[in-house]
Amino acid sequence: MFHHSSKLQYRVRVDTPNPAFAKHLQQAIGGIEGEIRVAMQYFFQAMGCRGDDKYRDLLMMTATEELSHIEFLGHAVALNLEGAPVSMQDEAAQDPVVHAILGGMNPRHILSSGLSAMPVNSNGVPFDMSHVYATGNIGADMLANATAEAGGRVLASRLYNMTDDPGMKDMLSFLIARDTMHQQQWLAVIEELGGWEAQLPVPNSTPQDHEAVEHSYYFLNTSLDEPTPEGRWSSGASLDGRGEFTVREKVEPLGQKPSLGKAKPMSGAQKEQI
Repeated sequence: MFHHSSKLQYRVRVDTPNPAFAKHLQQAIGGIEGEIRVAMQYFFQAMGCRGDDKYRDLLMMTATEELSHIEFLGHAVALNLEGAPVSMQDEAAQDPVVHAILGGMNPRHILSSGLSAMPVNSNGVPFDMSHVYATGNIGADMLANATAEAGGRVLASRLYNMTDDPGMKDMLSFLIARDTMHQQQWLAVIEELGGWEAQLPVPNSTPQDHEAVEHSYYFLNTSLDEPTPEGRWSSGASLDGRGEFTVREKVEPLGQKPSLGKAKPMSGAQKEQI
C-alpha cells in the first residue's frame, strides 16, 4: 500500500520557462538514466528480495522516493512548457522566437500531452522497462543499482550545466545530492555483507567445482598490435581473494572449427545443402 502527500518532495521553481529544456528534462523522467527506470528497478527488486527483510524495506522505501522524483520532474516539465505556443499555424512559425521554440521542443508536448510531462525520453521514445534489472541476487542488484545511480548523477550534472535558470539549478542540485546518497547506500549494503571479497564473484554461492578456475583470473590480450594494458587487473591478488591476476599475451583458441554439416530435408534449404 502506498500513501501520497499533496506536496512535492522538493520545491520546483522555474524563473524563465524554456520549452527546449523541458524536452531535455524528459530524459530524467523516461530515459534509461531516469527516475522511472530506478523506481521500477528498486520496486521489482524489493518484491523479489529474499533474506533479511531490512533490504526489502530499503529497496521499497527508495523506490517510493524515486516516484516522488518523477512527480516533481514532471511538474518542472509542465512549468517549462508554459511559454510554448498552443498552435502551429504557419503565421506563428514565421516569428523567429516561436520557430526556435518549436524547433527545440518535443511537438508531442503540444500534440499529445497538453503541455505536460510524458513517460518518454528526450527523443520522445517511451520507456519500455528493458533496463529494469532485478535478478533476485542481492550482490548483482546492488552493483546494478550503484551503476544506475551513477548514470543518473551524470545526467543530472549535465542538465545542471545546460540551464541558467536558478530554480532549475536548485532542483537539480537536490537530485544530484540524492543520487550521491543512493550510490552510497547501495555500496554500503555490499560493505555490510562483507565487502568485495565476500560478495565476489556474484553469485558467491556457486560451488567452485562448477567453475573452470584455470580460466578465472587471466586477462586475455586480443589485440594484434597493442601490448597488454598494465593495471590492477593484470597482476596481484584478485578482488575476491581466490586467485592471482595473470596475463595471456597470445590468444590460443580452445574450441573446434564450427561446422553444422548437412541441412535437414524439408528444411527449406537448397538441394546442394542437403
